[in-house]
Amino acid sequence: MSLKDGRARRPRMKRISLELDSDLLRMLSQAAQANNVTLEEECLQRLDGAQRRSRYVQALVAELRADDAQRRERAG
Repeated sequence: MSLKDGRARRPRMKRISLELDSDLLRMLSQAAQANNVTLEEECLQRLDGAQRRSRYVQALVAELRADDAQRRERAG
C-alpha cells in the first residue's frame, strides 16, 4: 500500500515501552544523530540486527521473547 503522495505506508507495529538509563539513551541518541536517522529508526535497526547488538539489547530481546512464549503457552 502507499499513501496519496507516493510514500510507502509502514506496516502496523506493536508499541513497546523501554526504560533506558541515561547513559544508554545518550549513546543511542548520539548514534542516531551520527547516522542521520531518528532515535526510533536507530533503535529499530539495532533490534532488527542491522547493527551489532549490545549484550543489554540481546538480553532484553530474549526476555521479551520468553515472556511472549509463556503468554502464548498459557493462552492455548
